[in-house]
Amino acid sequence: MDNLKEQQQRKIRTQCGFLAALDQSGGSTPKALSNYGIEKGAWSSEEEMFTLVHQMRARIITSPSFNGDRILAAILFEGTMDRDIEGQPTADYLWNVKRIVPVLKVDKGLADEKDSVQIMKPISGLSALLEKARTKRIFGTKMRSVIKNANASGIDATVAQQFEVAAEILGAGLVPIVEPEIDIHCPDKARAEDLLQAALLKSLNNLPADQVVMLKLTLPEQADFYSELVKHPKVLKVVALSGGYSRQEGNDRLRRNHGVVASFSRALVEGLSAQQSDAEFDAMLDAAVQSIYEASLT
Repeated sequence: MDNLKEQQQRKIRTQCGFLAALDQSGGSTPKALSNYGIEKGAWSSEEEMFTLVHQMRARIITSPSFNGDRILAAILFEGTMDRDIEGQPTADYLWNVKRIVPVLKVDKGLADEKDSVQIMKPISGLSALLEKARTKRIFGTKMRSVIKNANASGIDATVAQQFEVAAEILGAGLVPIVEPEIDIHCPDKARAEDLLQAALLKSLNNLPADQVVMLKLTLPEQADFYSELVKHPKVLKVVALSGGYSRQEGNDRLRRNHGVVASFSRALVEGLSAQQSDAEFDAMLDAAVQSIYEASLT
């Protein structure tokens, strides 16, 4: 394992902190900008929209409140990886300046629902994207599926697809974040969690001895439900998505799950606005980062 990857893997394994998810892409970008106080009329092309969202992310990343003391890694959209921050490629800025590990979202969105799940759409051009990520010194990747109900065959298909893609990512020398999200409105969420954990353990046990993955999961109904996954030798880290919970509820649930850390996106940037002065913005972000960091310490 090369020295950079080794350093970054050690940081994620051993340091306290959480993951900042800054990876909203095409479909969710207008909503992210609207929440930030920039309405749809502010851009006239997709390129302008992505420039605005990059400015928002750059403001977050360059804030003194956003640093590697409390944040382990940041998950990026491909367009963010391809742009610069303060004259450096984003991934280099994150690691060189902030000591935050850069991770790339690689999925292309969700397929239509079948068997109560939405698996990932085919990821065209994945090998080329992984090669580009390696050259840009990206540590790992993230890919999301969604489980809507406790359907065993649907959940098995979701996990099988996740680990099939994870094998290609591991083969390219990157560490995948496997994200089979259970919808927080799932009518039988606890049962879905049972089925998901069983499917994950089976796939983890089949991984080659020298490979590890990260897991990104919805916060469970029962405290410490995923403790077996947290302790599993093939799991570098179990991280939790906020999934529509408010920051307060996400943090409260997180505290009840020892060894699990946050990987919040919307809950991280809750309350931030383009209209805030830098001092107001930094103070608001600092409070958010600190509250999520503290909830991730248990």
